[in-house]
Amino acid sequence: MNRRLPSPRDRLGEFEPLVVKKHQSNVTGIEEQIIALYAKGISTRGIQDHLGQMYGIEVSPTLISNVTNKIVPLIKEWQNRPLQGVYAVVYLDAIHLKVKQDGAIINKAAYMVIDIDLDGNKDVLGMWIGENESSKFWLSVLNELKNRGIQDILIICVDNLSGFSQAIAACYPQTEIQKCVIHQIRSYTRYVSYKDIKKVTADLKPIYKAATEEGALLELDRFEEVWGGGQISPNYPFMADEWGGTRYLFLVPARDPQTHLHHQ
Repeated sequence: MNRRLPSPRDRLGEFEPLVVKKHQSNVTGIEEQIIALYAKGISTRGIQDHLGQMYGIEVSPTLISNVTNKIVPLIKEWQNRPLQGVYAVVYLDAIHLKVKQDGAIINKAAYMVIDIDLDGNKDVLGMWIGENESSKFWLSVLNELKNRGIQDILIICVDNLSGFSQAIAACYPQTEIQKCVIHQIRSYTRYVSYKDIKKVTADLKPIYKAATEEGALLELDRFEEVWGGGQISPNYPFMADEWGGTRYLFLVPARDPQTHLHHQ
């Protein structure tokens, strides 16, 4: 593609173009520019306009499609790459986005799986797009990860999505499940009076900040005595039931990794 770019004239000849330098015979990096713009969700027409404004060149929709199609095999290779057998920590979460599809704006969930391996390195294991976040979809993601080579995960960190723990247990029964502290606090305090919210959340903090499991259990017993229907404050008996069913999940960070995070 050849095109002559006129250079502005100035009296002292000191003008220096920033994009296309003087006497430059070709513009390198056009494909990289197209891919970068495409990754940001810019339309074909928008890419054409941008390249026209920046470089003064006309790029056909066919050329843009040919360039973007080149990355499809690379994406598929990345999505299907083999994974390590064991990971220390894996985070499962979804980002909810508004996307344009068939001329309409709809909600989509981008499922993200981020890991920390046994050497402490962080990486993205995969991304998936779904209609909305559900434990059923997450189960299919976990099965795919298992098929790609993951045999064991020491800790999985998740939010409080219904059915999430059961989906994890179906694929990785030995894995410790750490639910998001913020989600759990919101769940436990949803029926707490506004005047007690600050006190309740302040009394919860020593539990998940405890350095050991024993310390966390002591703080948990103290909390239940104060807020879970004890003699001091019998206003929230339901909180004792909430804690009774999930206290094991809540204490994962305080456990001794030497005895609780080694799967035989």
